[in-house]
Amino acid sequence: MTNNLTVKKLQPAPGYLLVEPAKQEKKTASGLYLPDSHQEKPQYGEVLAVGGKLINDRGVEVDSPAKVGDTVLYKEWVSNEMEIDGIKYKFPKFDEILATISSSPKKIEDILKNHN
Repeated sequence: MTNNLTVKKLQPAPGYLLVEPAKQEKKTASGLYLPDSHQEKPQYGEVLAVGGKLINDRGVEVDSPAKVGDTVLYKEWVSNEMEIDGIKYKFPKFDEILATISSSPKKIEDILKNHN
């Protein structure tokens, strides 16, 4: 089924976003190369598509916390993902988005490294 599937064909269900995670760093600041098994998965990425408004259990419409093109920080354990062409895309729920990030991706990497 996924042979003809492309990211452009995916439209998240209401209450979900489609996020392409940031590229993993393969080299440390000191120049050491890390094997894939020792790399931390990024917890941020670019929003590629947004599902429709979510209707919560009280009947209230909930807007997406981000728009297409935004960089978002999401919870560590986003369980919904799909691999297409070797990239594991994430489908976080609206409430799994922790923040939108207005800095450049390089600055984000520096910020996250300094806080771990």
